[in-house]
Amino acid sequence: MIDLLECPDTVEWLGVHYRTILASAATGGAMSIVDSLSPVGSGPPRHIHEREEETFVLLSGSCEFWMEGKIFTKKAGETVFVPRGMEHTFRVIGDRPSRHLVILTPGGFEGFFADMAAGQFQIPQDMERIAESAGRHRLRFTGPPLGVA
Repeated sequence: MIDLLECPDTVEWLGVHYRTILASAATGGAMSIVDSLSPVGSGPPRHIHEREEETFVLLSGSCEFWMEGKIFTKKAGETVFVPRGMEHTFRVIGDRPSRHLVILTPGGFEGFFADMAAGQFQIPQDMERIAESAGRHRLRFTGPPLGVA
């Protein structure tokens, strides 16, 4: 498996490393795939993708997922499908990072990760700037990350 930390096209935001391995431009906008390496305890605020369906393929580690009030755990070798419009979030749990593929259909959301890495925005200090990019990518934040009241 490729080491994301050694790939020159990997970007980092809040300790998470992202590498777009299939850009929406290569699929005529049909989909994109992002390889992500997330440290223990990391995870986004609750949110809704208005445009994309999102599939997580866990390659290593474990994640606790929250989808519309239901909490469940997935580990390496398992997948999670999030339909567009479904409120969700996740958090890396256990004692090792989670490496997972994020498959987005249609593609284009990989631009949000690039925006965040370029700006190195902080949560919650830069939420206004984060929300601007989120709006362009049809993402709405709806609540805090898992484990934050």
